[in-house]
Amino acid sequence: MRSNELLLDSFGRIRDVVAATLEGVDDESLIRRPAGTGNSIAWLIWHLSRVEDVQVASAAGVEQVWTSQDFADRFKLPLPERDTGYGHSSDKVDAVQAPPELLLGYYDAVHRQTAAFLETLGDEDLDRIVDTRWDPPVTLGVRLVSTIADCLQHVGQAAYAKGLGGL
Repeated sequence: MRSNELLLDSFGRIRDVVAATLEGVDDESLIRRPAGTGNSIAWLIWHLSRVEDVQVASAAGVEQVWTSQDFADRFKLPLPERDTGYGHSSDKVDAVQAPPELLLGYYDAVHRQTAAFLETLGDEDLDRIVDTRWDPPVTLGVRLVSTIADCLQHVGQAAYAKGLGGL
């Protein structure tokens, strides 16, 4: 198995859990916050989609799906266009509301862009430095693995929140 095939499989697993989590979920369940203060399913799926979109688009040198495919306009969130959810207050978490179809549509578009980029990669590409703000500088491989880890954590949280139901 080549490195990019492993990465494609990993990002594909995120997509599978996003779709399964959003399947059959109603609007009320999407915005319910575990224990009243946890992150909602809608916020978690939106945030992980934004994270993957921002990180992969930057590494690939392409525009984010959020803006290039007008998802920012379709979501109509009362947040800055470049917002990804990092450091959100409780009020901002509450502000992220969208139907499951829109959330899945955005993630699917991000996933397609990610997969198209990953298809182009050879093993040697993973050593390319993509962020010099860290010591040591961040390679493409490290950035992709950290994005996978972050997205898997959040989609797992969303799936758990769905499993809680009305509790």
